[in-house]
Parts: sequence; structure tokens; C-alpha cells
Amino acid sequence: MDSLGRRKFLSRAVLGTAAATTVVGASSFGSFAPEAAAESAARRHPAKAGELDPNFVEGRVISAKKGLLLVTSVDKSIHQIHLTGATSVWKLRPTTADAAKVGDGLYARGVRMPDGTLAADAVWLNIVNLTVHITSIGRDAMHLDHHGDRIIGHVIAGTTAAVYNGTPAVSDMSLLQVGKHAQVIGAWRPDTNEVDLATVYAAA
Repeated sequence: MDSLGRRKFLSRAVLGTAAATTVVGASSFGSFAPEAAAESAARRHPAKAGELDPNFVEGRVISAKKGLLLVTSVDKSIHQIHLTGATSVWKLRPTTADAAKVGDGLYARGVRMPDGTLAADAVWLNIVNLTVHITSIGRDAMHLDHHGDRIIGHVIAGTTAAVYNGTPAVSDMSLLQVGKHAQVIGAWRPDTNEVDLATVYAAA
């Protein structure tokens, strides 16, 4: 999959700026749940038009060592991201820093240090937030269409949930219907057209 294809699958959830000078837990910046990440995109206002948020990094992991990730952005710039015991990490579900692997797509929010590195408060790995058309449903997977791109959405036992008309999330996927539209949040399997599903939002 080329860089344009990867960008289609990586969520455009751009997170709010962290107004702090020290590394703190995610609760001080707001939730790190994937739904909160998606909602943040609509609320984000850059300090100046055309400028990138210095406390936010989007890219792909090219090196993963204990406590340090090297990430390359689409513009080929390299970022160093420090993860600590206070860093919240999401990869389909809340997890630990050890879950980050070379090739993962990444969004990171934190505090920019004087040496240019980012001390991460929260990291989202391979997160996608897609509006799709459901084309078929199986026991363990759904086939989806995202603006002409075919996607396989894997149902993960104990993790995947559905939300119908704004009701609380449930594990019952039986009310999903072929031919209907839905919003899915999940974790992309790098260099494939496959996504592990976290939450499917659909009308019953």
C-alpha cells in the first residue's frame, strides 16, 4: 500500500493542544479513548492558520525501542517520541508502550521538549475512523466499502462492540444490516485493507 493509501486508512483525528509544561497523565488533557480522539478533530483550532500543532505528531513508526519511538511523517520529517509510565497507549484497546511496532501508524499528543522531542501524554496506534457501507456480514468479519475502497472489518471477541442509535455499546452485532451505512473505529492492520473493529456505530 502506498503512502496515499496508508493515509486513507489512518484516521484524521487531530487532537487538541496540551497546555502544559510537564508530562502528566492523560486525564489532565482529556480522555484518550478513540471516540474522544475522533471528536477532537472537530474542535481543534490551530494557533495560527497553516501552522501545525507542535504538540501533536502524525506518522509511521520506523523504530521502536523501550521508551522511545522514531516516527516519520508524510513530509519525511523524523520525530522522536518519548513514552513514560504516564503515557496512555491505545491499540484497539488500552495497552502498554510495548505494543508499538515498526510499521504502525501513529498519532501522539504531548509536550514538546526543548531538544525537539515529544514527551507523549497519549498515543494512538493504527487508529482509523471511517464512514463505511456494509456490503456483507459474516460471523467473524464484515466486508465494508469506504468511498470505493474495499475493507475487511474483523470482529474481535471480547472487544468489538456496536452502538445502535446512540444507545450504550453492546457486544451483540446482530442488528447490523447489509446495505446500511455505519461509522467504524478500529485498528488498521498495516499494509493491508483490514481493520480490527473496536466500535461500530449504526442505526438499528
